[in-house]
Amino acid sequence: MNRLLSTIFLLLVLHSYPFQSFSKGIEFSKEPTLPPRIIRTCCAFGTDVSVMGFPDFKYNQITSVEMIGKHHYLGAESEGNGIIYTRKGGFIDVAHLRDQSDWTAYLYSVIKSHRGIPNHEVRLGYEGGTKKLTLNIPNDLSENNMKNLAGRIAYDLSVWHEIASWYGLSSVPFLTERFSSFSLEDNYSNLLGVTLGIEALKSDLPFDDAMTKLLSDKLVELERVDSLSQTHDAMEKVMNKWWTRYYSFPQNFVTLKRQYATYTTTTPLIVPGDSDPRGDVCFLDIPSLENTRLTFPDLYTLTLKLNGKLLSKKYFASLKKKEITNWDFLSIVNEVSIECDRKLEKMEKSFDMN
Repeated sequence: MNRLLSTIFLLLVLHSYPFQSFSKGIEFSKEPTLPPRIIRTCCAFGTDVSVMGFPDFKYNQITSVEMIGKHHYLGAESEGNGIIYTRKGGFIDVAHLRDQSDWTAYLYSVIKSHRGIPNHEVRLGYEGGTKKLTLNIPNDLSENNMKNLAGRIAYDLSVWHEIASWYGLSSVPFLTERFSSFSLEDNYSNLLGVTLGIEALKSDLPFDDAMTKLLSDKLVELERVDSLSQTHDAMEKVMNKWWTRYYSFPQNFVTLKRQYATYTTTTPLIVPGDSDPRGDVCFLDIPSLENTRLTFPDLYTLTLKLNGKLLSKKYFASLKKKEITNWDFLSIVNEVSIECDRKLEKMEKSFDMN
């Protein structure tokens, strides 16, 4: 019965839109609504993957350029999100991308309205523990640097989501999300969303209109495919290499390939033999400050007071203050990669994936 209930919960997660009111846009004259931890339904990588307890149900969540609608701050049913394949940017999870662009817009508004206030604290909700942002923004910080700072913090939040997913974060009771942690398309999609969010804030257009245009233009630049079937075919080419049907959702090793490159230049994963002969892949860098002696640690700290579930994990058990900051994230990601690779090696010895 517990297994059946858990599977029903999973089906609801995979097929339903998040329950929230949708914003009609951002009014920067007043502080916008705080984005919830998960704004849009995330996409699991793979095609025609079964779900535990429902063997006849096959999961797919891919999209195409015709289905991707107008951007809406905090989301809307008309957005047509999913995964789309591009020859210069690999697989793009449009929901992840949109989420991080919206976080960037929200955080920019907070930063801009709290300049000159020392040690200003912002509560950012609960995700594996309470999230607190401490800001020290000088009055003379440039507009561009405020936008870049917002993008950097939004990116930190996306990295934390991947870490927390690996260590047991669950949006639905009793269901692990480890299968989606550091999924091969997540980090690139997150960073691309931050990058476009910053560009949208610099645009003369309203944020939603700017994001709609920037997303459309970027997908063209990345050589996106034209149809659902082409994204489906691209996934099939890496079946049993980057993902597998040997397992069912939400089992961990449906995902065989993960992307741990976080605080460095991010390289998209291109299907072998499918790179665009007319140009190189599109690399992404995390936001940086311009023309200032200030550094990110001078301006902010993201602190997480961990819950009991995460504190029970071996990596966190020795913490004296029971909390971490964003400056710990890189070492934690390295630990996750070692643990995941070790588990994957054991799994591959048990199954012939060829």
